Amino acid sequence: MKLKRIAAVATKEAREVLRDPITLGVALLMPLIMLLLFGYAITLDVDDIALGVLDEDHSPASRQLQQAFTASDTFRLSASLQHHREVERTLQEGEARLVLVIPSGFQRRLYRGEASPVQLVVDGSYSATATLVSQRAMAIARGFERQEGSTLLSLDTRVWFNPSLSSVHTVVPALYAVILMAFPPLLTALALVREKETGTIQQIYASPLSAAQFLCGKLVPYGVIACLQMAMVIAAGLLWFGVPFHGSPGVLLAVSLLYVLCTLGIGLLVSAVTSTQLAAMLAVLIITLMPSFLFSGLLFPIFTMPYLLQLYTLLFPGRYFVDIARGVVLKGVGVEVLWPSITVVALYTLLILVLAAWRLKKRVA
Repeated sequence: MKLKRIAAVATKEAREVLRDPITLGVALLMPLIMLLLFGYAITLDVDDIALGVLDEDHSPASRQLQQAFTASDTFRLSASLQHHREVERTLQEGEARLVLVIPSGFQRRLYRGEASPVQLVVDGSYSATATLVSQRAMAIARGFERQEGSTLLSLDTRVWFNPSLSSVHTVVPALYAVILMAFPPLLTALALVREKETGTIQQIYASPLSAAQFLCGKLVPYGVIACLQMAMVIAAGLLWFGVPFHGSPGVLLAVSLLYVLCTLGIGLLVSAVTSTQLAAMLAVLIITLMPSFLFSGLLFPIFTMPYLLQLYTLLFPGRYFVDIARGVVLKGVGVEVLWPSITVVALYTLLILVLAAWRLKKRVA
């Protein structure tokens, strides 16, 4: 008798599950999708690293040293520099992750048996990969020595933007993007769906409010909360973790406000297409939290991912805000360098808010 009752309940529940093929499909496919995404995203292999070269010698020996770097699978030549002042700009803009500086007189010293100085300037924004990049570069330089039958290369390795290669200095600025992508969308999504479940949303539908007015009213209180969150995490990063702040706080706060609107808009859009708090919460977690950890550059550098996955990261605003936060905090750059990422965040925000307003337009008159 007890088994029959259990079987009856199980049969009923199975029918309920089968009536919702979308949930069933997500439950079955999501583990496989996560396995594939994690398998490709979680990598610290350093291949195809952008290399900048400042060759002041312009000699056969200096060209052979360049070829030793570009002949490997680790580095590809992305910038040929003409002056020392271009080194900082190249690294700030992310055009190169390593700059090889060959001074004038390199070949003459090498052939005379004198110490031939070579400088390696590494972008330390990603502490884990910066160490690997510098090690690969030194290994290639030592291989060049053996090929030339010399041991007189004097390697001077310098790490910029994060000289101590502290992982905290790399992770904390990127966490600004993840924190703002995790909590504000969840708050706004649950707030609107809660009104749907309790039925109070019908009063809004019957009111003279327009969709834009309704969304703006929803955005204001949660926007204030998100701004407070941002101020708290920035203060904690500076005071508690000791992360150096080389750029303008005003630039970061202004872009943060734009990013907050974007994340709040994502929550509103999710709430506009879901009807239960559970569905809204799951949707927000899948759309925001997982991509923020995997595809924003928080833990795993985007340039180490497969090319198709790098294109996939372009769909997530967190990727751009991580570049902005690290650029301002670690590199000290401003709008003149970061404007492409800021523009994408602005367009993304506009698109999300327009979609959310359009979805509610038919009901909120």
